[in-house]
Amino acid sequence: MRIIMKTATYAVMHLVVAVSVAYALSGDWRIALGIGLLEPAIQTVFYNLHERLWGAGDKGSLRGAGQAMPASSVAA
Repeated sequence: MRIIMKTATYAVMHLVVAVSVAYALSGDWRIALGIGLLEPAIQTVFYNLHERLWGAGDKGSLRGAGQAMPASSVAA
């Protein structure tokens, strides 16, 4: 459940940032909204995949997604 909540809050934050940046660059709210809705949606899927792949490195499978690495496993 934690990974779902983390992904959802990241998506909202990303949406706000994406629309703001797209508006600052384009000056057109329609373009900004289009970019702002499309880019975070795609990015959220890849963020979740990224988290799962990092979790798989710990556990050897995708079941470890969203779990923090033990401090002893972190390379200096």
